[in-house]
Amino acid sequence: MVKKKEGQLAATYDASKIKILGGIEAVRKRPAMYIGSTGKSGLHHLIYEVVDNSIDEALAGHCDNISITITKENSVMVEDDGRGIPFDKHKETKRPAVEVVLTTLHAGGKFGDSVYKVSGGLHGVGVSCVNALSEWMEAEITREGETYFQHYDRGKPRKEKLGPAKQKDKRGTRITFKPDKQIFTETDFDNKTVAHRLRELAYLNRGVKITFTDEREKGKDNHTQVFQYEGGILSYVDHLNEKKDRLYKPPIYFSAEKEHICVEIAMQHCKDYYDENIFSFVNCIKTKEGGTHEVGFKSALTKAINSYGRKNNLAKEDESLSGDDVREGLTAVINLRIPEPQFEGQTKTKLGNSEVKGLVDSVVIDNLNAYLDKNPAVAKAVIERALMAYRVRQAARKAQELERKKSALDTALLPGKLADCSESNAAKCELFLVEGDSAGGSAKQGRDRRFQAILPLRGKILNVEKARIDKILTSNEIRTMITAIGPGVISGLSGDGGKEELSEEEFFKKLNYHKVVIMTDADVDGAHIRTLLLTFFFRYARKLIEGGHLYIAQPPLFLVKKGKSQEYVYNEKQLEKTMKKLGRDGAHLQRYKGLGEMNPGQLWETTMNPEARTLLQVTIEDAEDADEIFKILMGSEVEPRRKFIQENAKYVKNLDV
Repeated sequence: MVKKKEGQLAATYDASKIKILGGIEAVRKRPAMYIGSTGKSGLHHLIYEVVDNSIDEALAGHCDNISITITKENSVMVEDDGRGIPFDKHKETKRPAVEVVLTTLHAGGKFGDSVYKVSGGLHGVGVSCVNALSEWMEAEITREGETYFQHYDRGKPRKEKLGPAKQKDKRGTRITFKPDKQIFTETDFDNKTVAHRLRELAYLNRGVKITFTDEREKGKDNHTQVFQYEGGILSYVDHLNEKKDRLYKPPIYFSAEKEHICVEIAMQHCKDYYDENIFSFVNCIKTKEGGTHEVGFKSALTKAINSYGRKNNLAKEDESLSGDDVREGLTAVINLRIPEPQFEGQTKTKLGNSEVKGLVDSVVIDNLNAYLDKNPAVAKAVIERALMAYRVRQAARKAQELERKKSALDTALLPGKLADCSESNAAKCELFLVEGDSAGGSAKQGRDRRFQAILPLRGKILNVEKARIDKILTSNEIRTMITAIGPGVISGLSGDGGKEELSEEEFFKKLNYHKVVIMTDADVDGAHIRTLLLTFFFRYARKLIEGGHLYIAQPPLFLVKKGKSQEYVYNEKQLEKTMKKLGRDGAHLQRYKGLGEMNPGQLWETTMNPEARTLLQVTIEDAEDADEIFKILMGSEVEPRRKFIQENAKYVKNLDV
């Protein structure tokens, strides 16, 4: 490498190389900083940002109706009957106020406390970001007998028009935009994703009517959907638990306002259901990573249940229920309205207000104690369920402590069936979970021993959706997996007696392999084993999925040979193209029903070689939907599963029996 002299460096790097990106230009240059990504999630975030402005009007008590339309051209129109964005001249910029709002970051009516007492869009970059990342946007505002219209191209105002309103008493804002293909990798909105968020908003804002029309779905049942719930979040919990056997009805509900913060909570426990689902919101923004409001709720719930149990002699003095015991089978919705929320970043996934923890704690303690005193039958059912969870965990902990003396869980030893790799850096290591000893043998011989480890699994693992923790811990295959992946990574199954909240740094330290790959046969049994494994990881190692560490291998279905040519084919559609290309005459077709039918070289070449393979990364787009699907398909209730199969059987294209 040739080193440049100091003078040469100065000539190539001077003040002229310093770029200042302002406003719209900054958003277009680094869109992921503002909306999270330029993929599907970022695309849908555009709709949410515009709708959130209408919801803020509803929160302020000035909007009752919101309509969202996706047009055939895949543009989006959001209209509300709120006060309308002002369009009189802005004193400082001498431009219409709406133009300032739509083209300037950190501009809006949410920074003072006179227009909006509570708001989700406190950063003031939402709708201006949408404008910046749209091919075009149009704003039409009607207020005080006038209608103002303005058109924008990639964030820049082009034309405007002001005239009398068609209806004297009409008011509101209509924003229409088309996502920019120069920015987004995908520009097709998903009907189900949008509908889910709008339904959620309707539950969180009791009585507000949200109408969703997808003109691309014309003629179908879901062309227009109306979401309006007078029961609010109480109806939301009912909806979340409608396919589950509930411990009590209706859900527990209470609300209170303290120090200008409104706390609203609905909760309900389910029978024979061991996971917890807590959905928290602040000013209608879903806080996926929780925050101080969730911490306050959890601690207060545990204290209230323990206190009531001891006071009424329902629990012994030495039976101190943990948070996991109390929350087993719980579905809860926490809905807060806060004047000055402190979110972590623009995507607002975690609440940081320190004062909220104590406030929520006191609200829950006061209201839950009052509810339990008035409803002793419900209180007894909740405590008995929590005590059962406590006793099972205690038994599991004792059994595991005994097992630790003779098992690998307490030592550095790895399971006997595991063929480990030589690489010591976990970030470079891959673990393949392989179905059966036959496929395991091929994988062990075909792998790259430096960084690829193989763990053969015998048969189908336990369905954790139907099993309690003590039974899960006695399953040899599951214990082997826990030991191999890293005991501390698996929540509640590592002998700690509870679900451990690991920091990112702690998680990486305890993870033995940064890529865990499910590699099963391409038949019905293989699909079932894959589903059982996914159920296990979703319930007990969700952080593994959320961190992007879980993958599904894609082995070929066919090998097509003709003369000296051969091609591996991964699906039926690709097979048709391959047969046309090579010609059917003289072609030899081999179908791989199992991984064991491939020799080690073929398995490496097609499925394990990082330079040639295809891996599907497992992600959770929506934990609520995923939870419902796992409960339907893997749970103990037969009727919801039968209904699901009947409704979806028509979509099956290739049935392997």
